[in-house]
Amino acid sequence: MLVKPNRNKKQVAEVIQVSCGKDQQLHCPVPLTLPQTLDTTNIQILHMITIPKNPNIPSHPNPTMDNDDPRNGTVADTEHNHRAAKKPKLARFISESEIRQEFSHHQPGVARINNGSFGSCPRSVLAAQNAWQLRFLQQPDEFFFNTLRKGILDSRAIIKDLIGVDRVDDISLVDNATTAAAIVLQQIGRRFARGDFHQNDTVIMFHCAYQAVKKSIEAYVTPANGSVVEVQLPFPVDSDEEIIAEFKKGLERGKLNGGRVRLAIIDHITSMPSVVLPVRELIGVCREQGVDQVFVDGAHAIGSLRIDVKEIGADFYVSNLYKWFFSPPSVAFLYCKNSNDVHHPIVSHEYGKGLPVESAWVGMRDYSSQLVVPSILEFVNRFEGGIEGIMRRNHDEVVKMGTMLAESWGTILGSPPEKCASMIMVGLPSRLCVTSDDDALRLRSYLRVYHSIEVPIYYQALRNTDRDPRDKDGFITGYVRISHQVYNTADDYHRLKTAINQLLDDRKICSELPKE
Repeated sequence: MLVKPNRNKKQVAEVIQVSCGKDQQLHCPVPLTLPQTLDTTNIQILHMITIPKNPNIPSHPNPTMDNDDPRNGTVADTEHNHRAAKKPKLARFISESEIRQEFSHHQPGVARINNGSFGSCPRSVLAAQNAWQLRFLQQPDEFFFNTLRKGILDSRAIIKDLIGVDRVDDISLVDNATTAAAIVLQQIGRRFARGDFHQNDTVIMFHCAYQAVKKSIEAYVTPANGSVVEVQLPFPVDSDEEIIAEFKKGLERGKLNGGRVRLAIIDHITSMPSVVLPVRELIGVCREQGVDQVFVDGAHAIGSLRIDVKEIGADFYVSNLYKWFFSPPSVAFLYCKNSNDVHHPIVSHEYGKGLPVESAWVGMRDYSSQLVVPSILEFVNRFEGGIEGIMRRNHDEVVKMGTMLAESWGTILGSPPEKCASMIMVGLPSRLCVTSDDDALRLRSYLRVYHSIEVPIYYQALRNTDRDPRDKDGFITGYVRISHQVYNTADDYHRLKTAINQLLDDRKICSELPKE
């Protein structure tokens, strides 16, 4: 179908409405100029949004770059609070068929049970992102001076309300948790280099901290003579108490030889293995033990767990919006209780104006993923219970599917249900002989190539203690980390169950699988 160039806007709108249906319309934050011709591909993209005549973005007559520029987030906090908290009154909630449509761009036939790695973004949010990109391309100067930072401020204000923060100036938007780790650890490295800290002072973290965080320590802290203490996370996990006990031992090691623990890095949800940590209790221990600062890496948290930053009590808290909050890649928020001496690692002409301003302009790049947060909020509010309802549904389903797999394979869950959010670890049968990281990678590749199943595999070395779990044939040393997001179906997990059971029936072990 083509829309002829001489048709007026009303006729074009009617064509779109007929093609899409009246109930398919969503709000788009910016106006689009319709092309001279519209093919069916354009219609498919545009049918997810309603194109308003006037954007809800006021212009600024005097676009200065001063630090007191209201676009930098120093005014109108109460207005943002009021707007961000509102939920639309829906005639009905999103249907299963509409959920399928929102994620119809996913490759057909693939069991995507690894949402935790790269996340997912619905078509309506992708359409809003495309609208922002076109808005910039239409008039870059106007967009830069009058739209960009105002749009980012709107997004920051929504995040502020979602995580229980009082001041929008405490929230910055950055690319991802890796960028946030670099921001925090550069600050620690500078303080070691300046002599604010001493040679025996340390940074403490769990051994399963994200590898990029460890590399930031290697890059910024170790060269400045800072030391690192790694705490072994008990896994499989039985209780919060055993995690806290191990962490306390690590703090004692950090204070040997008169040293002080200058920074504690605590995951809210560890990546591999995936476990929800008792962050509030661990931070309480840090305060009792005189730890200077606490950085919570909540990469998997927003959209997966309730976050109340004031209740948690961290000095820094980061979470990726693209993993569980439906953002396109790549954007994360970074909360800083005190952003003095904290800077973005990319230095632009905004340097020295505070981290939120520095992060809002790091040079020419695509900022659209930072601008679609209002559209994400509209998407999640189409679900019963909003984001809280989505979190409950994902948690309940991932526990249900994890339990089904463990029962089929005769194994265990890696943690109690209350210690998982939207991901859970499930033990693999010992007969598969997952005896190394290479075996884990080989099995993951095999499932992708031969069964179109995307799922991470984790190798847990034996500790030669009574904590090492067993099934009827031997010790369990391999685990799958399954995720559940709104687009997943039970069939995704039954396919994984069948693929593993087929390997057992064929008496295959991991080292014999083809390495792709």
